Amino acid sequence: MKMSPLSRSPRMHILLPLLAAVAVLVLCMPRTSKFNYDYKKGSAWRHETLVSPFDFPVYKTEEQMLEEGNAARQDVIPYFRYSDELVNRNLRSAESLQLGPYAYLRPAIVASLKALYQHGVLPDDGVHQKGYELDETVLYVQRDKRAVKYPASEVYRLSDARSRLLADVRAQNGDVNLDSLFISASVYELVVPNLVFDKQTTDLVHVESASYVSPTSGYVSAGQLIVSEGEIVTAEIAQMLDSYKREYDANVGYDGPRIFLWLGNVLLALILVGMLTLAVFFTDKTLLEDNRFLYVLLVFLIAALVTLLVARLNEAWLMAVPFTITAHYLQAFFKNRVTFIVYVVSLLPLLLFAQNGAALFFMFLAAGLVSLYTFGFFSRGWKQFINALIVFAVLMLVYLALDLVDIVAVISLRSVLLLLLGSLLTVATYPLIYLFERLFNLVSTSRLTELCDTGNPLLRELEKKAPGTFQHSLQVMNMADAAARAVNANVQLVRAGALYHDIGKIANPLCFVENESLVGDAAQARYHSGLTPQQSARDIMRHVSDGADIAARNHLPQVIIDFILSHHGTTTVKYFYNQFVNAGGDPAAVADFTYQGVRPRTKEQIILMLCDSMEAASRTLKDNSQEAYSAFVESMVADKMSAGQFEDAQISIRELGIVKNVLKSYLAQLYHERVAYPMRNKNND
Repeated sequence: MKMSPLSRSPRMHILLPLLAAVAVLVLCMPRTSKFNYDYKKGSAWRHETLVSPFDFPVYKTEEQMLEEGNAARQDVIPYFRYSDELVNRNLRSAESLQLGPYAYLRPAIVASLKALYQHGVLPDDGVHQKGYELDETVLYVQRDKRAVKYPASEVYRLSDARSRLLADVRAQNGDVNLDSLFISASVYELVVPNLVFDKQTTDLVHVESASYVSPTSGYVSAGQLIVSEGEIVTAEIAQMLDSYKREYDANVGYDGPRIFLWLGNVLLALILVGMLTLAVFFTDKTLLEDNRFLYVLLVFLIAALVTLLVARLNEAWLMAVPFTITAHYLQAFFKNRVTFIVYVVSLLPLLLFAQNGAALFFMFLAAGLVSLYTFGFFSRGWKQFINALIVFAVLMLVYLALDLVDIVAVISLRSVLLLLLGSLLTVATYPLIYLFERLFNLVSTSRLTELCDTGNPLLRELEKKAPGTFQHSLQVMNMADAAARAVNANVQLVRAGALYHDIGKIANPLCFVENESLVGDAAQARYHSGLTPQQSARDIMRHVSDGADIAARNHLPQVIIDFILSHHGTTTVKYFYNQFVNAGGDPAAVADFTYQGVRPRTKEQIILMLCDSMEAASRTLKDNSQEAYSAFVESMVADKMSAGQFEDAQISIRELGIVKNVLKSYLAQLYHERVAYPMRNKNND
């Protein structure tokens, strides 16, 4: 086979998008080095002994934060205001007490009151104020614009304060009945609560403390041992490792020359894009010649950029990314061999830039491959949700397997919900395929189904203006369908190509014999009478360029236009060429009778070329035997091969042999001999 021109020299329309893709990847790649340790709580540390190279805080776990937040919301520490006015008033009253012969006790009473009020006096019900469930162990006392935290045990209750006053004074004079004296002189009434509950401040501080919980619970110093080689990773060690990783990712970064970092990112981007280009080249290099490769590049970039951005923001959310939709975006327009290899390349950034990249790569690779198979059964309407649940089941199965062999962390409810969310997002993001279809003028399976509807306006116009051509196209479609199924070609594509390959005959239908009311040479002479062989050939060949123009005006996709341009390839109009040569024309003037199309390149285009020429030529056969059709098919294929029509084609000798056998059988069944019905003898009536 002859090499494509693209394989010899790169083209700018491919090179420029590739360079742009490299630039985008480089800009989105991380600027920090990757934390290269993997670990799991309860398992042995499989790396070398790790000593902290820098100071870092130990961050609390989500469970600890939640527990402390709940505790902060439940515990209300009361705030009290110290009443200087009340204390001063009662002390003045104590200094003027009328104690009669016991006036010498007045200084002791005043001193005891001062000590009591200095500690603070609360009502007997303590900190249970106005329906609050307050903390009974501590309280805040606000005095002189400062709030001081006190243990509740250091503050007196009212009854305890009066008992203490009595005890303090009795210690100086135990002979006096002080209790009766204090009652008669109203001394006890001078001991009142001097700590006033501040509801507004209590509420304000409670709201602030409940909404803020310190995220750290300790500190690890540089040089401190974090974990030893072979040591079991306990919950405490896992918390330190999580904190070390968090600090490493956030603040350490790349400590080498920046030029090396940028150079490394450029090389990685070039390698990724180069792998994608080579993958496409080795699976279907014709994609590199039109905007289909731009679509492949876009799908790859979307997957890669989502991976890079989500990994930078929060790696846990990578589980919710619907990577499997990438496979469906490709499957809608390309063969499975292209879809598979491009899908694998699109997952490679997971391996490079995600902490659990190997596990995620394996999970989404398995789910994507299963989805490629099941989507053929569950691709329409609500059935896509069935496919999404199948994807979720595969992801969970692989995740469970990785958990059992201790490769990933223990399965949590959060990870399950993230995987379920990502699976359902495949349904939500699938409609974007219709936007891509229009933007890149591609053809999905659903679009091909629409094109094959013979009720659409363009085919109705063909049926009306060129009915013979329309019937010919239907026969070619059926033949091509049978051949395409036999060699696993795109059946819907070849059917659509067959229906539109002769659409150009609308422009001049009477130029073609199948649209005449008569048959044979008499009909041929009706249009071509008086024309030279060159003129007749020119009018015949024009239906290719006319067809391409009509298809473009009706916004048919390029892949259908390719069928129009390639169904005659660069063959000659032999009827008029032979007529020209037989009349004494120069055989070297073959260019006047040669189609200016393109040689078929795909398997589907080869099938259409053979079916088109055989359907028309088979009508002239007189012998309906199996041997006659076998020789006919062999000669037609040999004629195309000798004319060089298969030089650019992606079809193997084996597949070509299968196509020939299918066409032999098809023609024999289509034109088999029939039994002649005997006429009834009228004499028997």
